Amino acid sequence: MTETRANTKKLFIKTYGCQMNVYDSDRMGDALAPHGYEPTLDIAQADLVLLNTCHIREKASEKVFSELGRLKELQTERRAMGSDMMIGVAGCVAQAEGEEIARRAPVVDMVFGPQAYHRLPDMLARAEAQRHMHPSLKQAVIDTDFPEEDKFEHLPLPQKEVTIKRGLTAFLTVQEGCDKFCSFCVVPYTRGAEVSRPVAQVLAEARALVDAGVKEITLLGQNVNAYHGDDNGRPVGLGELAYRLAEIAGLERLRYTTSHPRDMDDALIAAHRDLDILMPYLHLPVQSGSDSILKAMNRRHTAAEYMRLIERIKTARPDMALSGDFIVGFPGETDQDFEDTLRIIADVGYASAYSFKYSTRPGTPGANLPDQIAEEVKTERLYRLQELVNRQTTAFHASCVGKTLPVLIERPGRMPGQVGGRSPYLQAVHLPGGTELIGGIHQVEVVGTSTNSLVGQLKVAAAA
Repeated sequence: MTETRANTKKLFIKTYGCQMNVYDSDRMGDALAPHGYEPTLDIAQADLVLLNTCHIREKASEKVFSELGRLKELQTERRAMGSDMMIGVAGCVAQAEGEEIARRAPVVDMVFGPQAYHRLPDMLARAEAQRHMHPSLKQAVIDTDFPEEDKFEHLPLPQKEVTIKRGLTAFLTVQEGCDKFCSFCVVPYTRGAEVSRPVAQVLAEARALVDAGVKEITLLGQNVNAYHGDDNGRPVGLGELAYRLAEIAGLERLRYTTSHPRDMDDALIAAHRDLDILMPYLHLPVQSGSDSILKAMNRRHTAAEYMRLIERIKTARPDMALSGDFIVGFPGETDQDFEDTLRIIADVGYASAYSFKYSTRPGTPGANLPDQIAEEVKTERLYRLQELVNRQTTAFHASCVGKTLPVLIERPGRMPGQVGGRSPYLQAVHLPGGTELIGGIHQVEVVGTSTNSLVGQLKVAAAA
């Protein structure tokens, strides 16, 4: 096993789920860096393993327990070699099932929810003290409270040398929690009420990222367009925040996710009209095209209202491409309800979409609804929906052929003499070129498509 440097410990974080968890994992690493922890990609080297969990997917907790079983074996091997490994479970599964995790998996040293990351060094010290106790007295450190203090006030800004290693793009959480209480969703119970970070705090972190070489920032929130950050006593919405971020020299691109249709206000739509930095790609989930199902989901909008909103957005930004989320087989969904969903997909013309079969989440209102849909019906509906979305995605990619798009070149390609990056529409783009292109936004002519990406060639300006 490779020896670590003196006074340096290795940290391995396994991240499940959404982009916000990716951001949270990075910030946990930032919080532990001053205490001697540096990241490793080799779990066998880790002195501390953190599982940053997500409760959105089906059987999420069982996947965590399965992973903990494998970690127990690895920990036993480490102890046989005279070293050790601490284990922590973070995130939404930890928030929802903290006591159960500690009971079922004594191998775990710490269990903590998304609002406790700023207390991680203190929890780690307490957990280390517990390890010197007799096994019969040892207890996992559990922190699943929703604290009154702002965790972001206590988390350090990303360090420049660490951020450089992360690359040209970065996530930045501006809003957490949810007040919508959709009947299928656990987020209000695991992330808590909607909270927005102060404007000054967001701008400071964005500047730190740009100073470290980040060119593109994606703003994150469970309901990111519900952002209402304080600016010297005045609430600021996401639209105004976008204008403020656009003033940061060196920031080339701005995105945000995930949005709720009810929070897509005039100011944010105007920002899409006015700001070139705001990319023309919007993730705006509708979940269903049936008004009766939308009501049962407690989405608080109708299909017609959603379509009118799409029309307003595309009027403001004609080149806007949309992505969405869809749940099939929600309790009570009839054949006609499903056909209504296919119709709204056809009418919008999505560039991409995420789609899932409904599965119950304990503690949510949807779990207790009658008329649960048979699994084989959900499977058949999901297949039909995904077939339609895949056709639309293929058509959208094909529509880009012959166009010249600005592409942020991020990395070497898989093939020698090739580089890769992202279009404004988040499409992967591969093209011939040297590594000197990395870090710049270059005009690329799209000459073809592959299964999940575009094929391009560098557009060379004509001689004067």
